[in-house]
Amino acid sequence: MSKILPIFAILLLSLLLLWLLLAWDPAPISATSHDQLKLEAHPVGGEFELSSAQGPVKLSDLKGKLVLLYFGYTACPDICPTNLAIIALALRELTRDELDAVQVVFVSVDPERDTPERLASYVGYFHPRMIGLTGSAQAVANAAKQYGAAYQRSDAGDSAMGYMIDHSAYTYVIDRSGRLVEVLGHATPAEEIVAILRHHLSALG
Repeated sequence: MSKILPIFAILLLSLLLLWLLLAWDPAPISATSHDQLKLEAHPVGGEFELSSAQGPVKLSDLKGKLVLLYFGYTACPDICPTNLAIIALALRELTRDELDAVQVVFVSVDPERDTPERLASYVGYFHPRMIGLTGSAQAVANAAKQYGAAYQRSDAGDSAMGYMIDHSAYTYVIDRSGRLVEVLGHATPAEEIVAILRHHLSALG
């Protein structure tokens, strides 16, 4: 059974990626959608330190790489998988050298349930260039505040999940010097992400 679950998850992801590539035409999301929380504050960016399955990671450890930073959680039913799948599509359009200069960072806003190991398994289904980070509730809140990421816990009613996390769905582009340079909206098309990445990669040569 333990071997069947990863295979099933990979199959589902493959089908999602195929659908996004061939059939999806994203429409504007209604104002009542949980991902439409506005930026908590004007994002300024900055250093943070959280934990991965391989140990502590600071943003400054990634200096020299172009970073795509996203705040979400592994139990997110649709918004996070959609954004991560689109980002994965964009990464697959890059050359090997371009890909080597990019790092996607997924920060969980659900540290109660998302362990570093769970995050590593989750992001690994999308692309090996992604890492998952978490930490104490305060450490996550501090990092989110710097980037204006909004999130709040909500009751899931009779669901076995117990609770959900309503959260904003922005992707933050951090240049190779560690400076926040762009904030991308939910479901920014893969081709647009590719163009943005190449623009910033070429800026420093």
